[in-house]
Amino acid sequence: MDKQPIVTKRIYESPSKNDGYRVLVDRLWPRGVSKKDVQLDKWAKEIAPSDELRKWFDHDPEKFHEFKICYKQELEDHSDKLSELINRSSEQKVTLLYGAKDQEHNQAVVLKDVLKNKRET
Repeated sequence: MDKQPIVTKRIYESPSKNDGYRVLVDRLWPRGVSKKDVQLDKWAKEIAPSDELRKWFDHDPEKFHEFKICYKQELEDHSDKLSELINRSSEQKVTLLYGAKDQEHNQAVVLKDVLKNKRET
């Protein structure tokens, strides 16, 4: 099984033909983004962090380590949805879209690592 890249990208960046399968991984729709302009293949809000976790984290980089642990625990309940994305990544590049301003401390970064690790096993 060939492995295509799994990458992250802010939803505010323009869509590209090189994005492959575009998946929004935010629970809430990003402000100021038109649903018709984002060229989305899927909105996977069910694998986004829970409202409780999202509100607690509040994009605070100092909470990111604990956020990662909690979010990975939440993802364990969604192995079917993760398998879907892993299978998709054998066929084409998967771009995980997120709305956060911080490109290093967000759920898409965590999800990307989880998907890559599961794909390796």
